[in-house]
Amino acid sequence: MAGEGDSEPGKSFKLLGFLDVKNVPCARESVLYGSLGSLVMGLGHFLATSRVRRSCDVAVGGFICTMLGYWFYCRFNLAQQRIRQRMLQEGMKNRILYEGSYLDPEKEQTGSEKSDS
Repeated sequence: MAGEGDSEPGKSFKLLGFLDVKNVPCARESVLYGSLGSLVMGLGHFLATSRVRRSCDVAVGGFICTMLGYWFYCRFNLAQQRIRQRMLQEGMKNRILYEGSYLDPEKEQTGSEKSDS
């Protein structure tokens, strides 16, 4: 009874029954920015025209456009970050592998070492 409102560590929040806001990257921010865009566009249209129904339509359209726009922007940046992270991990692995050998690109070879190899 007392713990009914407490959130469990493994429990997640699903929006519309399928969008897991906690575990899907960029979902939370997209919904938040979409709601803010909806508020701004709907209120702005209402202040400009004083048409309630059309302002609600503009607000829904603003929500969809803002949410999808930020979703694609965030996912693109996330993919770029993962690519850079993968390249960095590969570079670190190669550095550990080649460190101290003659294949080490950071090892400076003098003239006598070049003639020996």
